[in-house]
Amino acid sequence: MSLWKKEKEAPPPVSQAAVDSQEVGTAADVDAVMKKFDRESNVRIWEGTPKWIVKFIMIAFSLFCMYLTLFNKGQAEFRLCTFLGGIVVIGYLNFPIKKGNVKVNSLPWYDILIMVVGCIPFFYFAFNAEKIALTDYAIVTKDFMLLGFAVIGILAMVELCRRSVGLPILCVAGLLILYTLFGANIRLGKALFDLFYTTNGVIGTPVSACQKFIVMFIIFGAFLERTGISNFFISLANCVAGSSSGGPAKVAVISSALCGMVSGSSVGNTVTTGSVTIPMMKKTGYKGEFAGAVEAAASTGGQIMPPIMGAAAFIMAETTGIPYQEIVVLAILPAFLYFAGIFIAVHLEAKKLGLKGIPKNELPKFKELAPKLYLLLPLIVLVVLVSTGTRSMAFSAAIAIMIAIAVGAVNIFVNKALGITDTSDNITLVKILDSLEAGAKGTISVAAACSMAGIVAGCVTSTGLASDLLRAILSVSGGVKIVALFLTMLCCIVLGMGVPTTANYCIMAATCAPILMSDQIGIKMICAHFFVFYFGIVADITPPVALAAYAGSAIAKSPPMKTAFNATKLAIAAFVVPYIFALNPAMLFQFEAGTSPTMKVVQSVLIVITSLAGLFGVAAALNGHLYKPMNPLFRLLIAAGGLCMMIPGNLTDIIGLVVVVGVVVYQRMGAKKSAAA
Repeated sequence: MSLWKKEKEAPPPVSQAAVDSQEVGTAADVDAVMKKFDRESNVRIWEGTPKWIVKFIMIAFSLFCMYLTLFNKGQAEFRLCTFLGGIVVIGYLNFPIKKGNVKVNSLPWYDILIMVVGCIPFFYFAFNAEKIALTDYAIVTKDFMLLGFAVIGILAMVELCRRSVGLPILCVAGLLILYTLFGANIRLGKALFDLFYTTNGVIGTPVSACQKFIVMFIIFGAFLERTGISNFFISLANCVAGSSSGGPAKVAVISSALCGMVSGSSVGNTVTTGSVTIPMMKKTGYKGEFAGAVEAAASTGGQIMPPIMGAAAFIMAETTGIPYQEIVVLAILPAFLYFAGIFIAVHLEAKKLGLKGIPKNELPKFKELAPKLYLLLPLIVLVVLVSTGTRSMAFSAAIAIMIAIAVGAVNIFVNKALGITDTSDNITLVKILDSLEAGAKGTISVAAACSMAGIVAGCVTSTGLASDLLRAILSVSGGVKIVALFLTMLCCIVLGMGVPTTANYCIMAATCAPILMSDQIGIKMICAHFFVFYFGIVADITPPVALAAYAGSAIAKSPPMKTAFNATKLAIAAFVVPYIFALNPAMLFQFEAGTSPTMKVVQSVLIVITSLAGLFGVAAALNGHLYKPMNPLFRLLIAAGGLCMMIPGNLTDIIGLVVVVGVVVYQRMGAKKSAAA
C-alpha cells in the first residue's frame, strides 16, 4: 500500500568530479556500497508534496528537541519519553522494513500501525510520569495496560533499532534479557517495570545524554557543514602540506582531523573529504586501496577529535560524572598521537614509493584563504564556551548554531567582494531547513542505539552480571593488567563490528570498564573509559565490518577488504595509544598526588616524545622501508624498540630509543653506501 502515488522517477545521485582523468567512484557508487553495508543509508525516498510533509515533521522534531534541551526543565521522564515518542514517529517515516525497499513515496499500512501504536506508550508515560513515579512498582506490575504499554514501547524501539542500526546490538540486548529472566530469575513484570518505567532501562543514561547534548551537536554539525567549512579545511590542509612528499595523503590526514572536529562521524567524514582527497592521492601515485585506507583511517579519528568527538563522549561525561569540557581536554594528547601515527605511516609510504607533492603553483596560497578565516568562528566560540563553562553545553551549541547561520550570511557578501561566483556556501532559508532536517535524521539511529544500550546497562545492573564478568576476567588474566586490557580490547572490537560506536561504548562502560577499574586490575576510571571508547571506534576500520573503509573503497574503486586491512595497518596508533594511557595515565593528565606543576609538564612532554618515537618504530616495521628496504630481522627489532618506548619506565624507554635510533642509523648508512656504489 502506498499513501501517495509515485510522481516521477528518483534522479540518480550526482557524481563528484574526479581529478583529471583519474578513475574514482561516483556518488552513486558510494551510495550503493553504503546501502549494502550501512543501515543508516537505507532510507525511504520521498518526493513532491510527501517529501515536504516529512521534511517539516523532521524540522518540527529538531525544533522540539532544541526547546526540550534549552528551556524545558521538567521531569526527566517527560522529556525523555516525549523525545523517544518523536523518534518512533520520524524513525518509521524514514526507515523501511528491509534493505532495498525504497519504493518512492511508499509508507505501508503496517508501518503506519507500528508508528502510531509504538509512540503511544511513550507519550502516555510522558504525560502520566508523576503518577506512575508515585505508584509502587508492585502495583504497576499488576496493571495489564501498563505492562502492555511497556512491551509495545520496547518492541517498537527494538524494531526501529533493527531497521536503522542492525541486528548485532539486538542480539546482545536479547541475550541479556533472556539472562535476566531465566538466568537471574527476575520476574517478567519486574523486568518490564525496570526496563521501561525507570531511568535504568530504555530511558537510561545513554538516551538522557542523547536528548540533552547529542541532538544539539548533531544539528550544529549539520549547520556548520553548510557554511563551506569542509572545503575550507581541505584548502587549508593543501596550503600546509600539499607540496611535501606524498602531499595529498597528508592533506587527507590533516583535513580529516579538522573536519572530524565538526562531524564526529567516521563514514560522513570519509565521504565528505574523501571525494576530494582520494582522487588527488591516486593521481599522485598511491594505490586505490591505500588512498581509500588513508582517508578511512584519518576520518575514523573524527570520533576522538575534540571538541565534538562523536556522540559517545557526551555519554562518557554522564556516566563518569566528569564534565564534558574536562573530557575534551583529556582527549587532546591521544588524538594528536593518533593522527601523528597515520601521518608518519603516510610519509614512510610516500618515501618508499618516491612520490612527489602537488606543484606549489597549483596549491592555494594562505593569503587567499585568510579572508575566509571567519568560517572558523562558530567552532572557536563553541570551544571557548564549552572549555570555560560560561554556558551549558546545550546553550553553547545553540549559540554556535546562530553564529554558523551568521557566518553563512557573511559568506554572501565576502564571495561578492572576492568575485567568487560559487554560491554553494551561502546560507539560505532552504539550507537552514535542510540543516534542521539533517539533525533529526542523524538523531534517529543514535537514539535507537542508545535505547538498546540502556536496556543492556539495565540488565547488567539488575542482575549483577558485572560481578560475574569480573570473576571470569580475573580468572583468565590472573589479575595481570596487560592481559585484562587485551581481553577487553578483543571484546570491544568484536562487539564493535556490528554495534555503533555509541552503543558499543555504553555496553562496554557497563560491563568491562568496571572490571578494569576494580582493585584487582587497578586502571584509573577515566583511563578505563577512554580505553573501551577507543577500541569501540576502531571497529569502523577493522574487517570484516569496516564501514569507513568500505566508503573509502567505493570512492577509490578499490577492493573493500584490501582497503580495510590497509586502514587497520595505518591506524596502528589506535591499537597502541590506549595501552599507553591505560598503563601511564599521565597521557590523560592524571598524575600522582603531590606532583608539582613543573613535573606535570615534564611528564606530559616526555610521554608524547617517547610515544611518537615508538609509533615511528612500529610504523616503520609495518611499512618495511626507511632509507632502503628492511629485512625481517630489522623490522622485528625496530617494532620491538617502538613498543618498548610505549611501556612506562625509564629503562624500557632507553632500550627502545637505542634500538630505534640504531636501526635508523644503520639504514641511513646502508643507503649511503648503496648510493655511493
